[in-house]
Amino acid sequence: MVTRQPAAWHRSAVLMALMLAAFTFNTAENLPVGLLDLISRSLRVSVPAVGLLVTGYAVTVAVASLPLAHGTRALPRRHVLTGLLAALVVSSLVAASATSYGPLVGARLVTALAQALFWAVMGPVAVGLFAPEVRGRVVGALSVAGSLVLGVPAGTWLGRRGGWPVPVAAVAGLGLVSLVVVAVLLPTSPPQDEPAAYAPRPDARRFGVVLAAGALSATGAFTGYTYLVKFLGDVSGFAPGTVSTLFVAFGAACLAGVSLTGALLDRFPHASLVVAVGVQAVGMLGLCAAGADRVAAVVFLVLMGSALGPVFMTTQNAMLRCAPGRTDLALAANSGAYNAGIAAGAALGGLVLPLAGVRGAFLVGGLVTVAACAVLLVGTRSATDAVRRTVRSAGTPGRAG
Repeated sequence: MVTRQPAAWHRSAVLMALMLAAFTFNTAENLPVGLLDLISRSLRVSVPAVGLLVTGYAVTVAVASLPLAHGTRALPRRHVLTGLLAALVVSSLVAASATSYGPLVGARLVTALAQALFWAVMGPVAVGLFAPEVRGRVVGALSVAGSLVLGVPAGTWLGRRGGWPVPVAAVAGLGLVSLVVVAVLLPTSPPQDEPAAYAPRPDARRFGVVLAAGALSATGAFTGYTYLVKFLGDVSGFAPGTVSTLFVAFGAACLAGVSLTGALLDRFPHASLVVAVGVQAVGMLGLCAAGADRVAAVVFLVLMGSALGPVFMTTQNAMLRCAPGRTDLALAANSGAYNAGIAAGAALGGLVLPLAGVRGAFLVGGLVTVAACAVLLVGTRSATDAVRRTVRSAGTPGRAG
């Protein structure tokens, strides 16, 4: 069965709605990072307990992604996406009205379950609306929207002026806009008949390497990033108002990184991932080594920001290219692994914090990111050697991809 493509303006509108939804989910996930102290004081819980809102969210996504994707694999994507966005809207409203820690945790659990499936479903739907030769750019567009460009900085700014529930309620409003557009304009079709349901070059070895490297990279990043506000205040000595501005700079760097990487992704899919992870390592280790100097702190903060979004984007793009089975299941596995890394990183940072301080958290995170680089380089070399051996044994000329 061949699925009829919707009109051009429908495709563009759906892509924009999915971009907005990606932005909204990622903002919802990471909002506590910029509101740690506000939520802590308001609900009378410790800062590490608020940090667990990020950890618990990530654990939920990590555990639920693949089972939810498998359980809904036969349902039309339009129905699935509208249900997920409805869950986002309702759970965000509940979270914004929470007056104690328990209801806030419960609401975030529901949002996390919705996000767990969203990342698996959204990618194949979006890229399937467009020609194969521009799919890297579509992934780039989704990643630009899904990055922390404005979400956490804007949420931090709103929270400090109107209270932490204000940005949480704003998430519900954004989710509602995406819900309406997707429900009205996205066609209903069997998921297995969609154009991007299967990868053009299935490669189980590459799949495993990317999965492992992405998880390690996320672990490294969030070992430090979860406590970035504390680092900028305690180590770099920035005032709270300046920290909010620096979050904007971090978001702008993330935007620049995903925009540049998205433009190059179709031409250099493998190199883009290695470069992104490498830049993240440099940024984190640089903050650890020179973060007490304010100028150096800003430089390395920008480097870290420019890599954080591209890492996940390039792993998602790799899944769409090398998935050994259905791409939605591969994307679910990748999202689960990446979020397992986020949870592990936030927890690891919490363990390091009382032992070595927030600077130590960035050191450990940077070293874990270096390990992710090593996995990519060794795995890519092994895959290239395997291709060359296959070519030699076949006695025919060829080239490694």
